[in-house]
Amino acid sequence: MGQNSAQEGEEAQLEAEADQAGDQPIVGIAKKRELPEGFVYADEVLEHAFYDIRYYSEYNFVGEQIDGYHAPFAILSVQAAKALKKAEQELEPLGYSLLIYDAYRPQKAVEHFKKWAADEQDVKMKEEFYPDIDKKNVFKLGYLSQRSGHSRGSTVDLTLADQVTGEPLDMGGIHDFLGEISAHDAAGLTEAQAKNRLLLKEMMMAAGFKPYNKEWWHYTLNYEPYPKKYFDFDVE
Repeated sequence: MGQNSAQEGEEAQLEAEADQAGDQPIVGIAKKRELPEGFVYADEVLEHAFYDIRYYSEYNFVGEQIDGYHAPFAILSVQAAKALKKAEQELEPLGYSLLIYDAYRPQKAVEHFKKWAADEQDVKMKEEFYPDIDKKNVFKLGYLSQRSGHSRGSTVDLTLADQVTGEPLDMGGIHDFLGEISAHDAAGLTEAQAKNRLLLKEMMMAAGFKPYNKEWWHYTLNYEPYPKKYFDFDVE
């Protein structure tokens, strides 16, 4: 069997396992089930991960539910989910689990971010998420992108959490904080915070992901299956 055929077989098996995992939702919301080919729900692949999908809620830098997020699910390409499972397995003996904030992101969500950035009157979340920058500059500064890697299906925002309680480790800054403290090499971190960031980074890189220097929580699969394709199906 050729390498491509073997890879396709592994992907089909993973999708089948996800299909057999049942329709049990994360928080009482049924899954749509008809995902595009090559995508899976992360909670049907990962065994111990926690989820806090911020763009389904109002707790994010915009301060409202984001377009395209109709359910609090994490969706990923089959390849990304499989790689993330490797990280999960490596973390288990250490007493940690993954806590996922965002995964696949519809392009319509990015359009929502663009409209928000252009509305200079809306600063209700400034104090908590971007106290030191002008929101109109979030794209220029590299905190947001006109075409997000998340929309390709193999990028994930996440942290480490206690395996029992789900309590996130102290990373020295919150997810989606638009400021310098979010950089991997940010100044002012305690030894414990820097150690926690490094552990997450090492585990994710060993699993086949690459970090983004401005955001300690943001990782993209090295060999993503859709490097030039941006999807817009809803999270539901």
